[in-house]
Amino acid sequence: MLKMLFGNGLWQLVLQADMISKVVLIILLIMSILCWTIFFYKLILLRLKKRHMCTVSRLIKQAKSLEEMSAIASGYAGTIPGYFLTQNLLFLKDLLEKRQEANFDRMSEYMDAVIEDIVYRQESYLPVLSTCANISPLLGLFGTVWGLIQAFIGISQQQSADIASIAPGIAEALITTFFGLVVAIPALVMFSYLSVQINRLESQLLNLSDAYRCLVERFLT
Repeated sequence: MLKMLFGNGLWQLVLQADMISKVVLIILLIMSILCWTIFFYKLILLRLKKRHMCTVSRLIKQAKSLEEMSAIASGYAGTIPGYFLTQNLLFLKDLLEKRQEANFDRMSEYMDAVIEDIVYRQESYLPVLSTCANISPLLGLFGTVWGLIQAFIGISQQQSADIASIAPGIAEALITTFFGLVVAIPALVMFSYLSVQINRLESQLLNLSDAYRCLVERFLT
């Protein structure tokens, strides 16, 4: 990739571009850096959260009482499964204090609401990837159209239409479209990959929710 960018004239085309094209290229560079930063940040966090989910799910299945479940939640405070268990145990405690019995339908509704809230927060920054994937080709196209206009103005001023005079201007114009695609394609792949990982995390949460409900029913009935 580096050889392609710096060894075959692309870098020279970037240097020869006019101010508007350079501004477009700088914006595309910033968007690319932003996308890759978000991707690796989310990727590391999601992998860590999925490991926490696996560990807590295994521990919950071994719990013998609500007190043990509470201890597990406390031990994993600050993690997604710890937050999920803490919120639901507090809700259960509130139900028991007010009604002296567990309303499993309300528990299920509350668990669904907690899961929805967690998943919503995991989707943070994903709209940035989607926006960059949609905007960068258009931004690149804008740079190309601008470059073509300037190229044809230059041709009309030179009063020459041979390939030697046309090719450099067209090449400079197309460089922004090229870099727009270089930003858009990885951003779209990153968005899709992270969306799949979040869906898998949601599936793990649903499994944890089922395990939690089964244990609560066993302990209280």
